[in-house]
Formats: sequence, structure tokens, C-alpha cells
Amino acid sequence: MDAGKKNTVNEPDLEFGNYSYADYLTWQMEEVVELIKGKVFKKAAAAPKRIHQRISAKLLTRLYVFLENKPCQVYDAPFDVRFPTTSKEDRKIYNVVQPDICVICDPEKLDDRGCIGAPDLIVEILSPGNSKTELKHKFELYESNGVREYWIIHAETQDLLIYTLTNGKYVPSILFTAGHVVESKVISGFKLDLEEFFGDIE
Repeated sequence: MDAGKKNTVNEPDLEFGNYSYADYLTWQMEEVVELIKGKVFKKAAAAPKRIHQRISAKLLTRLYVFLENKPCQVYDAPFDVRFPTTSKEDRKIYNVVQPDICVICDPEKLDDRGCIGAPDLIVEILSPGNSKTELKHKFELYESNGVREYWIIHAETQDLLIYTLTNGKYVPSILFTAGHVVESKVISGFKLDLEEFFGDIE
């Protein structure tokens, strides 16, 4: 999908809910779109706020440096994550998202088009325009497909909530804020001192 071109053909009907990854690949749209249960969700056409980009770039860098020479790999948006159910065929995949950051530890899940299957860790950085999608639809999607750890960062308030998959259900952490040092249970040894991390982000 080329997010830099305006759509001229095959524009999806937002009320229709049975699109597949095969359809998704034909769209040339101005907005970034995602598919959840075959339904189209549009992200804002405008670029995210600067604070969103600062947080994303800083966390991506920390993860990239930490994971060097380790089996896991980190990617940031735009990067397609496909969640197959009955088949890996494009026309039978109805869930395609572009997380802000994701970590994949199984190289078999990576191909030229992104990731097929659940990443081990997904990070979403919330802004006012996307909170409902991330908190409800993506929460359910990630939980049901076995994403082992799901971080939600609120850019404006600079806090973090971590959901850890336990017996097939997400268990929430406390709300982490400045003064907390958080540690991933999935990416062993990766820690984040939130006071230091957010210290120069305005």
C-alpha cells in the first residue's frame, strides 16, 4: 500500500466489513488504513504529533540497540502485521494492522511484506484520534491472537500501561509514570526508566 498516493480505484466502503488482505493490497489511499475483522479503520491523514514521533523514535532506538545480536527484531510503522486464522492466503486474512512498534522473535513469521502471525511485543502510542481503536478493537485482536505483551503509551500524559498475556487473557499492570522503572516480561532484560525516558520529551 502506498500511503502517499490518493485513492483513485477500488476505494473501500467503510460500512462493508468483509475485506481481506488481498483487497488491502489493491488500495492506494491518502490515509493509512488497517483491517480488523474485515472492516476498514482509517488513521488520520495528517502526520502524528511531534511528541508521538519523539516517543516512537526514542523507544525504537532503545529496543534496536538492546536487541542487536539477539534473535528478536524490532520494526516501526508503517509495517504490516497480518493475523491469519484459517489460512495464510491473502484473500483469507481479515486482520492487518500497523502497530507503532513491534518486536518479533520468531524469524519464520517475517517475510518481505512484514509479519504474519503474532509479534511477541506490540507498542501503541496513543493520540486523541486513535485511542478508541487501540484500546478496544486492537486490544481484543492482540489478546485473541496471542500477542504476549502489549504496551500502551499515552503521549500527552507520559504514562504507560502494560498488558501481559496470561492463560490466554491480558492481565494489566499498574499505570506506570515518572519514577517507575518498567521491565518487559517478554524481552528479557529490557528495562525503561520512565523518568529518564520522558525527561527530554516535551
